[in-house]
Amino acid sequence: MHKEYIEFKKERDLGAIISDAFKFIRLEGKEFFLTIFKIAAIPILIAVAAMFYYMTAIPSLATQEVGGIMGMFSAMLLMMVAYLVTFVVINLAGMHYIKSYIENNGQVNQEEITRKTKERFWSFMGFGTLSGIVIVISFLLCFLPVFYTWTVLSLGGSILVFENESGTSAFGKCFSFISGHFWETFGVIIVVGLLVGMLGYIFQIPATIYQFIQMGIGMNSEDPTAVFGLFSDPIYLLLNLVSILGQLMFYSITLITNVFLYFDINEQKNLTGTFEKIDGLGQ
Repeated sequence: MHKEYIEFKKERDLGAIISDAFKFIRLEGKEFFLTIFKIAAIPILIAVAAMFYYMTAIPSLATQEVGGIMGMFSAMLLMMVAYLVTFVVINLAGMHYIKSYIENNGQVNQEEITRKTKERFWSFMGFGTLSGIVIVISFLLCFLPVFYTWTVLSLGGSILVFENESGTSAFGKCFSFISGHFWETFGVIIVVGLLVGMLGYIFQIPATIYQFIQMGIGMNSEDPTAVFGLFSDPIYLLLNLVSILGQLMFYSITLITNVFLYFDINEQKNLTGTFEKIDGLGQ
């Protein structure tokens, strides 16, 4: 049976972007997620281990010892780096999957996806680091500017991958690319962010309920530090692991909608897909 192909290079409104993202997951979800997990398995495992290490280090706050506190902050830094690497690899693997899907009319080249993910890692890491610094500065300045920088830079990953730009070039191009389409981009990001946030929270509910129960028990204890025991509780750690994996899965919706949004704006500005179709008619 011929597999249905989803055309990325065309204009879409908000409803079409969201519906086509879910359609892509329905048609390609199994292979899409397996590809990402295969490429990002090691970073994901390291990030989860770093999260466990950080949570088990939190009770050291109760001792108020310098060594314990420094250990907790070291664990937090390790966790942040691990999550950054995981975020970069997941984004690259997901977008290169879509790029291969587009270039091969619905088929994907697994070896190429893996190779390109490795090749573009440092470029994306550079873009992510630069964007993170700008967003943090925007937040510290007045908070409101962060909405502008966050929106403008949200499509930088797609520019980097689909236009083969370097990290710094993608960063600079974000501002001209989004020009005239800021509110469209902002609206899509807000709606999709709220949708993904609500779906992802489903996986957090068990851990949250368990946390409140255990914290209530800890507060009734004569030992004021008993509440910190939650962070070394294997059940709580397991529930948090499920929550993290579930949120990573739902993050793919954001990744895919950002790609659809990139091609929507690119089509409005450059008519790339239209010209390709016209060229195809003459062949």
